[in-house]
Amino acid sequence: MRWKVALLTASDKGSRGEREDTSAQVIRELIEEELMGDIVDYRIVPDDQDEIRAALIEMVDYFQADLVLTTGGIGLAYRDVTPEATLMIAERIVPGIPEAMRAAVTQRSRQGMLYRGICAIRGRTLILNLPGDPKGVHEHLMAVMDVLPEALDQVKGLRGELGG
Repeated sequence: MRWKVALLTASDKGSRGEREDTSAQVIRELIEEELMGDIVDYRIVPDDQDEIRAALIEMVDYFQADLVLTTGGIGLAYRDVTPEATLMIAERIVPGIPEAMRAAVTQRSRQGMLYRGICAIRGRTLILNLPGDPKGVHEHLMAVMDVLPEALDQVKGLRGELGG
């Protein structure tokens, strides 16, 4: 099965065309090569809760992505609001996935403790927040890549609950 993946970049500069979205390129490669997924929607929006929220809703409800990956807006800066926008549209959260990412990255760099991304479910879609830099995207996503197929199977109802 090929997973339908949507990619959302939250970046003021990227949305104005002032910065190349190299993190999205890393995500695209990892999704196609490691997860065997297809990108069904990709967009760049400013670091604005309302715009991020609207894009997430459309990616989930209209494009019916199995997985939505966000990049950017998960730091401590004032305009880093991706986790808050994600929580606004979430029906449930999945704390173990971002905890595993933080733990893996923090082993290599104490900066990993500053990662605020979350993982949530809306409908039958898994939403995962990633950092905005290519190296951070690669490290965080590879820390959980092996569990994503199982998580997606469960969210889609293709497998029973954990341990059962």
